[in-house]
Amino acid sequence: MHWKTALPMYNVSPRLTQGYETLLAELFDQVGVHATLEQPGTLIDFWRQPGLLVSQTCGYPYAAQLRGQVQLLATPAYDFPGCDHCDYSSVIVTRTGSGIACLAQARGRVAAINDAHSNSGMNALRHAVAPFSNGAEFFRDVKWSGSHAASLALVASGDADIAAIDCVTYGYIAQEYPERLRAISVLDYSASAPGLPFIAGGQVPLVLVERLRAALLWPSARLRAAMDVLRIKGFGYLDDAAYDRITVMAAVPARTMVTGPSATASPVVT
Repeated sequence: MHWKTALPMYNVSPRLTQGYETLLAELFDQVGVHATLEQPGTLIDFWRQPGLLVSQTCGYPYAAQLRGQVQLLATPAYDFPGCDHCDYSSVIVTRTGSGIACLAQARGRVAAINDAHSNSGMNALRHAVAPFSNGAEFFRDVKWSGSHAASLALVASGDADIAAIDCVTYGYIAQEYPERLRAISVLDYSASAPGLPFIAGGQVPLVLVERLRAALLWPSARLRAAMDVLRIKGFGYLDDAAYDRITVMAAVPARTMVTGPSATASPVVT
């Protein structure tokens, strides 16, 4: 099998992109396997392709679309506020001076959401505002941004009022591009959920899956050094049942979150 690989979820800057490529190289060196680095198009199709060796996906598409088609390897534990071992949460942000001091005050405002299949940008925000919706539509409109960085830009510019940003992405942006957060205020953190898992393709043999998982759980010194650059403290194994927590969050009715024509537009896939 000619294996393919990519870690597309946290390529916030060129330095981090290189860091994730180095992590893959060290992982494969420790295991003794080779894979070609790809530039994914539509992510859901990339994760399902027969030749996939290793990638990282969001917990929401895993729980909703990928179960039984890919294999869980291990979930990284990041060293950022909002992370707790292998769990993470979303940083709910507003524009400084927006007049929004609590989630209830975001009723009737405009939300920026990166993607309809994002746990951190869509599912966590829907779950967070549900208690204040009284069963009705909560936001006046939704702007589909295509990425967390673009959601932050919409909030900073005033084109949107609120967004939920994966706390790892937020931490990376604070580290790499702090000027992008000058007009941003943190309103709250969402409920936590299992973090973004590293996965193996559905056709990867079990013996190779186990070797890859073992390498992540017990990294070599060189792999550990690559993880440190990315603020990854370690990896833990979360099984399929752990991601049911995301399914429970997703059970919140969608109409509590959105209204307006753009809320049903086709989102940009990142």
